[in-house]
Amino acid sequence: MNVEVTPLPGIGTRQDFVARSGRRIGVITHRDGHFDLIVYKQDDPDSCVASIPLTPEESGALANLLGGPHLVAQLEKQHRDLDGVNTRQLMLAPRSPYDGRTLGDTALRTRTAVSVVAVVRAGTVHPSPRPDFVLSAGDLLVTVGTAEGLAKAVDVLDKG
Repeated sequence: MNVEVTPLPGIGTRQDFVARSGRRIGVITHRDGHFDLIVYKQDDPDSCVASIPLTPEESGALANLLGGPHLVAQLEKQHRDLDGVNTRQLMLAPRSPYDGRTLGDTALRTRTAVSVVAVVRAGTVHPSPRPDFVLSAGDLLVTVGTAEGLAKAVDVLDKG
């Protein structure tokens, strides 16, 4: 997919692409760290039909929503012939007792036999996180384990 990057002097940059539907979609990254999600008119790629301002936290949440499932789908495709191996993304809720604590503090592997193979934060994938990786609310933990273990992992992350 071709992503066009356009400098916007005094503002930041615009990055956009043309979706299979023919609609142009983009993101303006402002110098102050804020973002605008933009959608262009179908019949006029130079006219914006919608602009949605996003804070850095909101853009990170959107990136996780879009990036996490893609990573999980790739892992599921690789594990599809292995009975009993499941891949799931688990979001660390703001109320989680592990918000601001390390992955090792969760003891997920020991308690549930589930492995965390990556953490997706604000659209950035952190593969094979070490036990000292500090978790943050909104993180997507990409996990591999049995269905039973994954269900237990949800409880651990939510309740401690």
